[in-house]
Amino acid sequence: MEYRRTAVIKLNTSSDDDSALRETVEQFKHCANRASNWCWHGRRQTPQESGCQPETRNVSGDDDVYHVTSKANAERALYDPLRDETDLTANLVQKGIRRAVEAVKSGVERLKRGESTSKPYFSADSAVYDKRSATFHRDHVSLSTVDGRVECDYILPDDPEKPPTKYVSDDDFEFRMASLQYRDGDWYLHASMRKVEADEESSEPDTKHRTVLGVDLGVNNLAVASTGQFWSADEFNHWRREYEKRRGLLQQCGSRHAHDNIESVGRKETGRFEMHLHTVANELLEEAVENDCSTIVFENLTHIRENVPESTWQHVWAFRRLYEYVEYKAEEYGLNVEQVPPENTSKRCSTCGFTHGNNRSGESFECQKCGYENHADYNASKNIGFRYLRRRQNADDGGAPVGVALNRGTLNVSGEYSPASDGQNGSPRESPRL
Repeated sequence: MEYRRTAVIKLNTSSDDDSALRETVEQFKHCANRASNWCWHGRRQTPQESGCQPETRNVSGDDDVYHVTSKANAERALYDPLRDETDLTANLVQKGIRRAVEAVKSGVERLKRGESTSKPYFSADSAVYDKRSATFHRDHVSLSTVDGRVECDYILPDDPEKPPTKYVSDDDFEFRMASLQYRDGDWYLHASMRKVEADEESSEPDTKHRTVLGVDLGVNNLAVASTGQFWSADEFNHWRREYEKRRGLLQQCGSRHAHDNIESVGRKETGRFEMHLHTVANELLEEAVENDCSTIVFENLTHIRENVPESTWQHVWAFRRLYEYVEYKAEEYGLNVEQVPPENTSKRCSTCGFTHGNNRSGESFECQKCGYENHADYNASKNIGFRYLRRRQNADDGGAPVGVALNRGTLNVSGEYSPASDGQNGSPRESPRL
């Protein structure tokens, strides 16, 4: 039996360490963005000349463009110049290239399905480490940087049963790789860990960590998780209206200068929104890790405009981009990202299953049958998680999730509630954390 966990470990860094890590992350992002641009644009060669696979051709409608989705081809073309351009170790350069290729692969698949997407861009302060660029210990880590190795002590909870201490202190859990991330003035190591046990040692299935985080997307709240965490769209909507006003005023001028300014406003708008969506994506992934989830589940976005009729084109773009960010970042956390059909997730009662149009009124949900009341988006997020559970409950791969993560426990597909193990009092009628 194999167990995989992601331990989010806060690091204790000195000012010198902080400076080295910051520059390392900046150069890592440079590698990833250079590779993303090369893989996404400008491969105007024959497959034989570029080494690209024929199936990457034409997905963006240009007969001469090949999107490179081969890690070997990308490394062959980019490794030497990026080694010259940066002070990174060979391994970190390779990891930057591979991060870009994985993101481009996801984008190509969406283009093949006729979905709208664009070149991946990496703005989050993070870098990927494996055992060649990092040495993982039980109380500290040694990381390769542009200024040599730095050693950072872990800052762990005193409670030995509380993550990440319970995983880091367990010698049976092996460090596999990690994502170094900087946020709110601190450095964190998102370490992927694995524990292997012989099947005969345990007759009970591992169910504790095979849980699902359901996520509902909307106009008033960009995202709502089944754990009760809300990501408000207030900031997004404010700037959306502001940029619309600016474009409207410039369009009234009609001059060439005004036209150029409209394009500039569009670039600023995209940049602001992408930074905000990166933050939301990172927090969604952290929410999944903190609640021991193995899978994050969204609604299928193919017909999102019809399912959320009040959404603007900016909302639809944001929904797709947020999903893309979560999808390509999830690998670093050891998480799966899935989609389920969206039918009736906003009208179905997550407690009794009764589905009726009158159950939802704006942001309020009240079941006409059992009387369950809660925030409508929160109710929908639980239904999204449950829908995935029902699809996977008969899976025979031994890894099917068994419950939806709530804010104080889990709920399985049969409606049985299990409170959190930390002693908190929970109930199936939890209130969202607004």
